[in-house]
Amino acid sequence: MDTYATLQCIWWLLLGVLLIALAVMVGMDMGVGTILRYVGRSDVERRVALNIIGPHWDGNQVWFVLGGGAVFAAFPLIYATAFSGFYVVMLLLLWSMIMRPLGFEYRSKLPSQSWRNTWDWALFISGLVPMVVFGAAFGNLFQGVPFYFEWNVTSHYTGSFLALLNPFAILCGVLSLSLSVLMGSVTVMNGAEDVIYERARGLARTAAIVAMVLFAIGGVWVHGMPGYRIARAPGAGVAQTPLQQSVTHADGAWLANFNAHPLLWALPLLGFAGMLLCLLAANARRSHLAWWLGALAWLGVIATAGASLFPFLLPSSSTPDQSLTIWNSSSSQLTLAWMLGFALVFVPLIIWYTSWAFYVMRGKVSAERIANDEHAY
Repeated sequence: MDTYATLQCIWWLLLGVLLIALAVMVGMDMGVGTILRYVGRSDVERRVALNIIGPHWDGNQVWFVLGGGAVFAAFPLIYATAFSGFYVVMLLLLWSMIMRPLGFEYRSKLPSQSWRNTWDWALFISGLVPMVVFGAAFGNLFQGVPFYFEWNVTSHYTGSFLALLNPFAILCGVLSLSLSVLMGSVTVMNGAEDVIYERARGLARTAAIVAMVLFAIGGVWVHGMPGYRIARAPGAGVAQTPLQQSVTHADGAWLANFNAHPLLWALPLLGFAGMLLCLLAANARRSHLAWWLGALAWLGVIATAGASLFPFLLPSSSTPDQSLTIWNSSSSQLTLAWMLGFALVFVPLIIWYTSWAFYVMRGKVSAERIANDEHAY
């Protein structure tokens, strides 16, 4: 494999790492927002839940920015095509995420119960909607996205917003939401005590079971779903466009990589193992271990999807031959090389800082402390 193809594969892997970090870190915060009104039955209890992630939620948004930036710089054609076609979805995602910082910052500014309830619902929506959209996006990739290119590689989206809300995409969205609730629940367990802890523990167990069931159903569904396979293309590492390949649509094609490389079956097993062991750890009150096992579940789920789709990044249901892959949608070799250099410096720094912040801010958040702290959320 030449240097250019190697860089393309490295950035495909790095994009996967960023998506996993986004799912774990941002999904954790959004999970707490989603379960806020359940684990917190009073104003003080909800403030406890918010202050558990209070020192981290804004810093975790770095992974969201990194993920979007990586797609923009490493795979610009994916960025342009997806963001143009999913314009309504992106606006929905944007507005829901704008509500999150407003909810954190403004919720406790006034003592009015109706004021605080309004922002609690805003945090619920801004936690639920992005995670459903995140999962539904993966679901639509497996079915293909309705777009095509003109002779000058100008993309045209031919679908509708409602078409994106198909049954398989909804299943993937609910799977994503359940894993987010799982991570949010064990995070609350890490920082809460007494009744809040017990409610979060119950939710963690339920979310783990729901995630396992949905992941299994999704696997069976994909097994019988028509997939995409490259029949003819210029080759890996060769400068190309989506107009230079031939793609076939065949039953079971999404399992071709697993059949060709049986070791890949370890990825879905890793997902199931993470969910099951997280369930057992939460049941045994080992919340910190459960958090890491929840992260392992996310890794297994996203890695399974990536291995199944490879080398496709954005399959086209309108014109399969014009599907976008890591070979025909990446930046130049020089761009990928420079970006890799920066990533090798800054990603470890972000991981180190995030780890340090969690270490410094560790410990339990008590209701008494929150009630007497005017600076707390």
